[in-house]
Amino acid sequence: MQAALGIKGIIFDLGNVILDFDHRIAAAKIARFSNMSGEDIYNLFFDSPATALFETGKVTPEEFFAVVKKRLGLNIGFEEFIPIWNEIFFFSEKNLAVYNIALRLKKNYRVALLSNINFLHLDYIKRAFPVLDAFHEILASCELKLRKPDPEIYSRALQVLGTTSRETFYTDDRPELIEGANSLGINGFVFKDVARLEADLASLNIN
Repeated sequence: MQAALGIKGIIFDLGNVILDFDHRIAAAKIARFSNMSGEDIYNLFFDSPATALFETGKVTPEEFFAVVKKRLGLNIGFEEFIPIWNEIFFFSEKNLAVYNIALRLKKNYRVALLSNINFLHLDYIKRAFPVLDAFHEILASCELKLRKPDPEIYSRALQVLGTTSRETFYTDDRPELIEGANSLGINGFVFKDVARLEADLASLNIN
């Protein structure tokens, strides 16, 4: 089978596409060791400046934990914090379907995973979930020291895949991240569900 004319590379997001997650699981557990509520902890740390530094590899896991411990007044150590922080992921039927699509596409296209992710979560996923074999390349913000929607991270992804923007399909569940890729001419589609993903792929004659 030949790859669709024009498209040579496929980029998948990780969270809520290949693997589901819920940061509130960690926030609720952390709240047991803090005077703050789970919701307050969620709002303070998830998708916050502190998390951005962690996801771009500008602070180590130990340094990130030190910030968390100080701000929340936690009475636990780093080793106890790690599983609480990590165990927020779960593999759904939807994820399985998308994973199988990625495996199928890998036979005829260059396929990459592009994720805003920190070192602790990346290491945990590598150990706990056998999903990364569907990709030729794993592009993690913490290793690239760049985070979506920075245009440079999309440019780096294209370089790694060896494709131009017009030769690349990208799916992500966050519209603002798709907009960032579209601004570079990448064929970006917001992930809604498996049926929509199949339709988006078909719209570009991707088999």
